[in-house]
Amino acid sequence: MTMRQMKSIRRPIMLILALLLSSISIVGQKSKADPCANAQSQAEMNICWGKEYKAADAQLNAAYREFNSKLNPEETAQLKTAQLAWIKFRDANCEFVADAYKGGSIRPMIAAMCLADLTNARTSELKAQMKEREDP
Repeated sequence: MTMRQMKSIRRPIMLILALLLSSISIVGQKSKADPCANAQSQAEMNICWGKEYKAADAQLNAAYREFNSKLNPEETAQLKTAQLAWIKFRDANCEFVADAYKGGSIRPMIAAMCLADLTNARTSELKAQMKEREDP
């Protein structure tokens, strides 16, 4: 099999894996239905997942502010450093994931799905850390 043939097979496999991973993530979120199940076009799916990411980001920001308000100045500085590093990782990672579909109409959806999934996971992580500090 030539390298070109392998690349042409890789894209559909990556798409299937991305969709499978997103469905696993969605199933793991308290039986939350696919928020974009009623989208009728790729453009609608891109917009819908963009909104999902924005909602996840708003929840993350609220959790971060709440956690930050309970920390002393040294811990606040540590959390800020960690959060900035995490944001840099999230953005670079999702850019990498989405670039497998560079030039395709599905790319924005893949990027937004990745951003939403990682952001939701970080929100859960911050909430767990906050709870650990409250319940020694």
